[in-house]
Amino acid sequence: MGMREIIRVALRALARNKLRTILTMLGIIIGVGAVICTVAIGQGAGQQVQDQIKSLGDNMIMVMAGSINQGGVRLGSAATKTLTAEDGDAIKNSVANVIAETPSVGATAQMVNGNQNWSTRLTGASPDFFTIRSWGVSEGSEFSARDVTMASNVCVIGQTVADQLFTGGADPVGQLIRINNLPFTVLGVLVKKGQSSFGQDQDDTVIVPYTTVQKKISGISWVQQLMVSVASEDDIESAMSSMSALLRQRHKLRANEDDDFMVRSPDELAQASAQTSQILTYLLGSVASVSLLVGGIGIMNIMLVSVTERTREIGVRMAVGATENDVKMQFLSEAMVLSFLGGSVGIVLGVIASAIISNLLNWTTLVSTSSIIVAVFFSAGVGVFFGYYPASKAAQLDPIEALRYE
Repeated sequence: MGMREIIRVALRALARNKLRTILTMLGIIIGVGAVICTVAIGQGAGQQVQDQIKSLGDNMIMVMAGSINQGGVRLGSAATKTLTAEDGDAIKNSVANVIAETPSVGATAQMVNGNQNWSTRLTGASPDFFTIRSWGVSEGSEFSARDVTMASNVCVIGQTVADQLFTGGADPVGQLIRINNLPFTVLGVLVKKGQSSFGQDQDDTVIVPYTTVQKKISGISWVQQLMVSVASEDDIESAMSSMSALLRQRHKLRANEDDDFMVRSPDELAQASAQTSQILTYLLGSVASVSLLVGGIGIMNIMLVSVTERTREIGVRMAVGATENDVKMQFLSEAMVLSFLGGSVGIVLGVIASAIISNLLNWTTLVSTSSIIVAVFFSAGVGVFFGYYPASKAAQLDPIEALRYE
């Protein structure tokens, strides 16, 4: 008997009791659907975190002011005052594959426009900031290198700040606002970015020339951070090593002295986040796969009942020439058809459920091809594993005793 004939007979046998077949398939349908849906949630969450980390900047490296030891007391990070804008210039000119660099100076400031006011985070930077962070303007323009040289009173504001200071749909571009009682001209409004992976509102910010913050707001000559972008992800590790060596040389640190700076990359955080998301996905998938196990037990149970009900039929087939292998393949094919049909319906329902969850709960879900392939092979494996014993039991029946069975 060919495979096509075996499958045809299997479908005909399953169609004899449609309700029982559907109920048996239900366990596989729920199991596969649950695996597809839960894995989509886990992968979607991981992808969302990765996207948010990547939104911090393309191939970015951060050099931050470090800690110092005073009389045996180690101060916290950003305690040193040795990091300067000139260090950033040296990095851009001396370290290979660096394509952009900006000093960064932060401060908290009170913004005022007419009778509206708002407290926010002020970031002093150079025009390269917008390139490094891949953050353009939706209205107006960015400030220029000349504004940095002149320490001009100009700014680019985030969408949250624009909404708080300019109510009623007023256009912020070209307007004068006060920052800590100093007049500033709004040159542009940043493209909306939303929340970061740490839950912070990225649009609640104001970007100004770093020299303006240093000279007119904070009264400092050093910088708190340098933001650097390299040509590709492969250049990050070598660039970080070169930066550390260059800064140690510029800061005249001896071999036995600790760094007075810290070099970090968001890619390190991205890798740790990816591992966490992968563990979460495996956990969700393994929990959902329990449903497949239950569905497999249901298939075994119904196939054992089918063998008992069709004992006489098995005897007739053996009497007219069917071999043990033919009988085994017949019942095994029925189990596989059950699991394959249930798996196919489960995949469709899993994809639909993922889309519904994404729309109703605003969760990011990601249905990958690999998860569908795994679900298909897993459901087929369930059919083979749980269908083998009933098929073997049917094949081992004695034809004479089977013909006598009532």
